[in-house]
Amino acid sequence: MAYRLNSLLGAVVEPPIAEVHGWLAGRPPARPLIDMAQAVPRHAPPAAATRHLQERLADPEIVRYAPIVGLAPLRAAFADHIARAYGGPVAADNVAITAGCNQAFCLAMMTLAEAGDEVILPLPYYFNHQMWLDMLGIRAVHLPFRPDRGGVPDPAEAAALIGPRTRAIVLVSPNNPTGAIYPPEAIAAFHDLARDHGIALVLDETYKDFLPTDGPAHDLFTRPDWSETLIQLYSFSKAFAMAGHRVGAVTAGPAMIEQLTKAMDCVAIAAPRIGQEAALYGLGHLAPWVDANRRTMRERVKTLESAFRANASGYELVSCGAYFAYVRHPHRGRGSKDVARHLAQDLGILTVPGSAFGPGQEDFIRFAFANVDGDAMPEMARRLAESRMG
Repeated sequence: MAYRLNSLLGAVVEPPIAEVHGWLAGRPPARPLIDMAQAVPRHAPPAAATRHLQERLADPEIVRYAPIVGLAPLRAAFADHIARAYGGPVAADNVAITAGCNQAFCLAMMTLAEAGDEVILPLPYYFNHQMWLDMLGIRAVHLPFRPDRGGVPDPAEAAALIGPRTRAIVLVSPNNPTGAIYPPEAIAAFHDLARDHGIALVLDETYKDFLPTDGPAHDLFTRPDWSETLIQLYSFSKAFAMAGHRVGAVTAGPAMIEQLTKAMDCVAIAAPRIGQEAALYGLGHLAPWVDANRRTMRERVKTLESAFRANASGYELVSCGAYFAYVRHPHRGRGSKDVARHLAQDLGILTVPGSAFGPGQEDFIRFAFANVDGDAMPEMARRLAESRMG
């Protein structure tokens, strides 16, 4: 090849989900696959939402660009949703609509930091977050994983990692990959730490609609100066089962949104208009449907926990919540990729190895259970026990 490629991009790891699915090639079809690799809702959106989009397709405007920061009615509706959910003032000019939450994170990082800056990223991390920081030349400073805390990171340890080039702390709660749900006091402590050091708290709440109890996850939006520190990221994919429409949101101060808009214009011009129409319909009409799915997922978490308790498989459930379980495997001395490949090819359980989520994660495996019915959990546990005997 005559031309030179970006060395930063060349050094980034390959997307792990594609690799994991590649393990299924040639797998003996002796057992039905239990696919716990990717966080995708199994259910489809309700028929009423599909009919609404079919009707919207007749509007000639649907194929035109949306405004860069999103359709005005959607920005207003989401701002109202956040204000009601958290009990604090949020306005439409605090919201930018993005092409999914991955893009929300990418745009936020581009707006906050430049090459050579640092961002504190707790272990285990969501792999796309690390990948994007690597692409930008932003150094991820890893906050240690604490299984003894149920996967909740320690604000005191984060304080020791803040330096002159630190620009943000990233939290994901409910967490991907661990499923851990950070207590309000922990989120508040991280917010205060970020505020006191003049850096941003970037809080990814993609899975906020699947908390184990009703009520707000934190009180940050009730603080009069929330927009000086907090940047919230969100995805409409999970609550409304519309991952393919690619719609997310950034909620932040107007100055942040203004600068982020420049990057959005260059990257995508605007999030897909039909997806924004779907999100707007969801906010206005699907609250009861979302509530029902939330209850289903709460029961699925209980079923998964029960399956692990009832089966002496040797696999230890470290943390669990929302869509994910983080599990310590019993095969000491074997890498997580080796164990996960064995589960996929020999036992028909597709998972993601802990090595995809950062250093020091070789003893762990992520189970994404959103697209697996509860009645499959006992069978999963039986196969895990078989894995240990093998």
